[in-house]
Amino acid sequence: MKQITSARNEQLKHAAKLLAHGKTRREHGQTVIEGVHLLQVYLQAGGEPLQVYVPENKRHLSEVAALLAQLPENRITLASAGVLSKISGLAEAEEVLALIEIPASGALPQQGDCVVLDRVQDPGNVGTIMRSAAAAGVKQLVLGKDCADVWSPKVLRAGMGAHFLLNVFDRADLAQWCAGYAGNVWATALSETNERNLYGMDLTLPAAWVFGNEGSGVNAELLARVTGCVKIPMAGQTESLNVAMAATVCLFEQMRQRL
Repeated sequence: MKQITSARNEQLKHAAKLLAHGKTRREHGQTVIEGVHLLQVYLQAGGEPLQVYVPENKRHLSEVAALLAQLPENRITLASAGVLSKISGLAEAEEVLALIEIPASGALPQQGDCVVLDRVQDPGNVGTIMRSAAAAGVKQLVLGKDCADVWSPKVLRAGMGAHFLLNVFDRADLAQWCAGYAGNVWATALSETNERNLYGMDLTLPAAWVFGNEGSGVNAELLARVTGCVKIPMAGQTESLNVAMAATVCLFEQMRQRL
């Protein structure tokens, strides 16, 4: 196997730039996944990493060895102790890293179940919504231009592998997309003229769910194009839910009705 002994190695310098900068990820169409779990999910989904960097002191651990057995030897590079910790943002200093191609998006979906994110900027919220969508059986995720970078390390970690279970379409013009979508489009936003109780709705037909910015909600232009606004009933004096929690409630109510 190839071996790297310094973080100044050109391959690792490239990986470090991918971890740090969205512009670099977009220019190269690549990102880096961190940790054994993400690599496991990626391989199970049929992914083929460009290169896997393995801390030399972990190569013989059972779960690491099992992963390496699935890869051609020329895709594996061993790294000396401490090298990978210098480019990774993980608290765990020595972890497996994998360089991968970002899957091509293709044309935006015009039908079928979708989750749509409008200016959701917290990486943890984006990743959590992705996990909920995958768990609720929704396979398509559409993100507007001002969302957190879906292929950033923080979103990848929060998604826990959901990226590789979904069809991801990012940096979309959501108002334009919404005009061509063939189905109901529901937004979790309150409206004086169109307020629907989530638990009184028929959610058995394919639909797109729009979840908006953590502070300001769904933008007005997009809101004007949706089929209706959905209210999640809450007890007491609570006014709102975290966007990731609201998305989870809506998607699982949809799944419950369809079971």
